[in-house]
Order: sequence, then C-alpha cells, then structure tokens
Amino acid sequence: MLDLNHEYTISEVSEITGYAPHVLRYYEKEFEIDVPRNNSNHRYFTYKEIELIQYIKTLQDKGFTNKQIKLIIQSPEIMMNNQETTDVVPVDDNIYFDTYQLAKEISTTLEEEFFDKLFNHINEGSEKNIKVIEELKNEVAMLRNELNSKERDVLICENAKLKMKVKEKTFENIELIEKLKKTEEKQVGLFSKIFKTK
Repeated sequence: MLDLNHEYTISEVSEITGYAPHVLRYYEKEFEIDVPRNNSNHRYFTYKEIELIQYIKTLQDKGFTNKQIKLIIQSPEIMMNNQETTDVVPVDDNIYFDTYQLAKEISTTLEEEFFDKLFNHINEGSEKNIKVIEELKNEVAMLRNELNSKERDVLICENAKLKMKVKEKTFENIELIEKLKKTEEKQVGLFSKIFKTK
C-alpha cells in the first residue's frame, strides 16, 4: 500500500506502475498530470499522482484510448439509473450536461430527416423508391446504433470518473484519520510525562 506522506522518485513510480520513466514523463504532458517538483526542480510523486497513473493504466487495459481517458479525467460526472434516465451532477454551479436529452434530440432530428427524404422520393415517382427506402432505413438504424454506443461509452467513462473522485475522498479521509491518531498519541505521551513527574 502507498505511503500517504512519502515522496516517490520517478524510478520508484516506474517500479510501482510498470511504466518506464520516459512513458511517465510523456503521460505527465498527455494527461496534464500536475507532478510536483522539489527545490532542485526534480519530479517527485505523491500517492495522488500514482493513483491517477494506475487508474489510467486500468482504463488502458480495458481498451479505452488516450482520448477517451482524457474525457474521463476532465469531463463532468453522469450516471444512468435503472429507469434509463440520467442523473446529472453539476460541474460548476451553473453548468449541466444531459447526455440522454442530447441523444433524444439527435434521434428526433434523424427521424425527421428520414421522413423528409422518404416523402421527396415518393413524390418524384421514381422506380428506385423501394431501394432508397431500404437504404434510408438501414442508414437510420446504423446511426441510432452508433449514437447509443457513443452514449454508453460516455456514461461508462463518467461513471469511472465519479468512482475515481470517491477514491480520492477515501484517501483524504485516511490521511485525516492518520493525523488524528498522531495527535492522540502525542496527547497520551504528554499525559504520561505529567503523571510520571508527580
């Protein structure tokens, strides 16, 4: 388990994560990881940066591209509940992103375009109407499937991002508990000294 107060070198992080140092330097820029530096301007990593790098590795192992991983790290949190509706979590106080509503609007637009094209071809009295209608149906079906797939990807990404934030809060709680224990130990030591002198 990672030490919450330890400052890890890039070589140590390389051993922990399995990424070579040059890959870690590349990912620092690629994913905009804010790696701290000491007075000599050398990188050092805390548990937060290491957790983020391990999280990136987990997403890569699941087949996400770097572009998708950036989206997970930087985008708002969205989760889908069992009723196929979207719970929207605010990014800032005034910014909301509703994927379900967006998908619904795009689907409606596609449907309108489909019927417009259909009626235009019927009115022209072309012999190719049946073939064109079948092609349009297939096109709409493919577009809907693609849209649903993209919406699912976004929801999976956002769910993973939310889990990462929960994990960060857990580590912060662990850090606070450790500080509280140290404070209690100091107080016990102080009382021991007072009672010994008496």
